[in-house]
Amino acid sequence: MTELTQPGGWLPLVFLGLMGIAMMAYVILDGFDLGVGILLRRADDHEKDMMIASIGPFWDANETWLVLGVGILLVAFPMAHGVILGELYFPVALMLAGLILRGVAFDFRVKARASHKQAWNMAFYAGSILATGAQGMMIGLYIVGFSHGTPQILFALFTGLSLLAGYALLGATWLIMKTEGRLQRKAIAWARGSLLLCALGVAAVSIVTPMVSQQIFDKWFSFPNLLLLAPIPLMTAALFFLAEYVLRRLQASTDNQALCWLPFAATVGIFLLAFNGLAYSVFPYLVVDKLTIWQAASAPESLKIILYGVAVVLPTIIGYTVFSYRVFWGKARELSYQ
Repeated sequence: MTELTQPGGWLPLVFLGLMGIAMMAYVILDGFDLGVGILLRRADDHEKDMMIASIGPFWDANETWLVLGVGILLVAFPMAHGVILGELYFPVALMLAGLILRGVAFDFRVKARASHKQAWNMAFYAGSILATGAQGMMIGLYIVGFSHGTPQILFALFTGLSLLAGYALLGATWLIMKTEGRLQRKAIAWARGSLLLCALGVAAVSIVTPMVSQQIFDKWFSFPNLLLLAPIPLMTAALFFLAEYVLRRLQASTDNQALCWLPFAATVGIFLLAFNGLAYSVFPYLVVDKLTIWQAASAPESLKIILYGVAVVLPTIIGYTVFSYRVFWGKARELSYQ
């Protein structure tokens, strides 16, 4: 390991942390609005408008975190950027196609003729499915070290399906928090329907990740790490049970406002724990067992200059994100374009 007291040692760690924050923020923030898109097909026309209204002020800004994360990967870890995006070229292309389709459909569905609105709704739904499924496949292929055998491809397809369920869970719990009445009751049912597959996906990633590398296996199952890390899967399981318990209570209750925020908070907690567990597993590698952050990093002189830019950009993004969520706090209102 590089000497951490030197810029060449600590600067890559700083940028790894910044990239981790950006990607984690993207998964959670864009995850719920992708989830709303995944669920769009199940609602009637008025409910579709309310669902879009619930994410209208946020969805475009949420994608900023993806740009920041990939941008840091490019400028701070160019060697890893080339390897990762080169290996994931096809699912990355699918993801970008899905995000573009979503962006076009979001605006056109409101301004299109009534006869065309359903087509744009389906385009928004299809873009959400495409982008999410591609992201899930990327996670699966990354975990197995970009191997392309039949078991690895099947695992990547399963992670794609599981991420669809995970984002649907985020989207449904977001709608529980942001809507009322019939749509809220539907969202409760959607959330319960997504919970099991999401749990299976988290379990599959947790099982497969230590199997692809002896080093990762030792990090989790050697003593005393096994005892020290046990709270992570236990807390994750507890949050799944909490979400199911609260959703069941909300489904049976006539007043769904008191605890309407709790399923979303539990789901965010699940994603945070899963993300941090995966990050712990692969550290210090950016490509599992092949390329460490120090091997992939740019020159320390370049990283210092880039850090000045990040010191301006990151607080700005955090600031307007917090501001926008604060301004549009509370229940969603009808979507309108003036």
